[in-house]
Amino acid sequence: MVFLVALPLSLGIAIASGAPVLAGLIAAIVGGLVVGVLGGSPLQVSGPAAGLTVVVADLVARFGWKVTCAITVGAGILQVLLGLSRVARAALAISPVVVHAMLAGIGVTIALQQLHVMLGGKSASSAWDNVIGLPHAVIDAQGPEPILGILVIVTMLAWRSVRGPLGRIPGPLVAITGATLLSLIFSLDVQRITLDGSLLDAIQLPELPHGKWTAAVIGVVTVALIASVESLLSAVSVDRMHTGPRTDFNRELIGQGTANVTSGMLGGLPITGVIVRSATNVTAGAKSRASAFLHGVWILLFALPFAGIVDKIPSAALAGLLITIGIQLIKLVHVETAWHSGDIAVYLVTILGVVFLNLLEGVLIGLVLALALTGWRVLRVKVTAEQVGDEWHVCVAGACTFLALPKLTGVLANIPVGARVRLEVSTTYLDHAAEQALADWQDQHRATGGMVYAFDETPPILAAACSTCTPGDGAVPGTAGHTDLHLHDAPLSRN
Repeated sequence: MVFLVALPLSLGIAIASGAPVLAGLIAAIVGGLVVGVLGGSPLQVSGPAAGLTVVVADLVARFGWKVTCAITVGAGILQVLLGLSRVARAALAISPVVVHAMLAGIGVTIALQQLHVMLGGKSASSAWDNVIGLPHAVIDAQGPEPILGILVIVTMLAWRSVRGPLGRIPGPLVAITGATLLSLIFSLDVQRITLDGSLLDAIQLPELPHGKWTAAVIGVVTVALIASVESLLSAVSVDRMHTGPRTDFNRELIGQGTANVTSGMLGGLPITGVIVRSATNVTAGAKSRASAFLHGVWILLFALPFAGIVDKIPSAALAGLLITIGIQLIKLVHVETAWHSGDIAVYLVTILGVVFLNLLEGVLIGLVLALALTGWRVLRVKVTAEQVGDEWHVCVAGACTFLALPKLTGVLANIPVGARVRLEVSTTYLDHAAEQALADWQDQHRATGGMVYAFDETPPILAAACSTCTPGDGAVPGTAGHTDLHLHDAPLSRN
């Protein structure tokens, strides 16, 4: 079942990347066979992914395909080294809003490019040029290409509501097959996918760059980091979908790196863990890594004798598929989360940077802005102490870390000795230093005859909804002020 999803997606991603069409199938085969055996996430399925499309397209335009393959090999070696260094979990510390915005920016870029192809034209290398030229492309659109592309988009969107045995057939396969059959039955004069020989002919050794070594090294690091982050985040999502063995993140990086070395040496696209295929794998009832391995086997068995069928597929049909994939990378739930968390500026700036500058600069701008925003929030932590009747109300709200200790200890020092104190903590984040400072103050205040009480005396600090200030999201009752990160992602720090 999974390989039926992977086939059209792999072809479309190769075309969007400016790579040879069969490079997508090579990467899909290697992703299944190599990561399926060596990876640390048993149920994750790997292959070419939309998240690297923009980067690979830029590398191909700058260096050519064979040098891009060498960059893929270098990225794989770097991934293996990172896995052996046991630093895989560091990738999970990247701000989620930046990752979500990066993927959304990639989706916008893909959709803008492929709209021109679907309308029967050619896309420009610049997103701005694609935006400027879009009205003319719409006016000049003619022939069956737009109809086939729209048919693919509608089919993929509508197929989600199909239930029963028919609904088990992957939507991308149905859409591409249907559009191809229509174009053949009615002998439509459309541009079709061009193949350069068989799958074996597509296998080629990489070449080292002639000059531009600095740009090539940056390409290696960029591919390695993006592929690693996407794979590890996908593995986290897969772990949440089943109750089987958890992911060994360092082993997963080693497996992904080995696959990228292999794919690059054979002339394939870069490989990452792909959540769409992985989710299909889990939903289909997979219980072991054998399913991911068989995914690679089935694609290999299809590609060897039937790769020639690919040149029957209309380019506009694959463009429609890629437009749908691009749109699906923009998730409304991520926009809503960014809005409610106050990170919408980071989200939008990162998207604009990825689309109109380049992926690396856009992500770096997003990370810098996210760090600046976090620092600003930390400096604005709210600590208040006011006398209400015969007792003092102390409220701590916001992100309380060691940077807030001067303010925190200063406010607590103004509370009279022996006073009755109601302590309310409603933090979006509370680190160990701040927690310890509050606990030490409580012990000292009680030792000098004072009284400190909260809604629950079991933990040293209470995290509850603060009645005298507006903390934002609030905290979870009975968790000592810890955030959802402590509750849900704590297992990530055990290995």
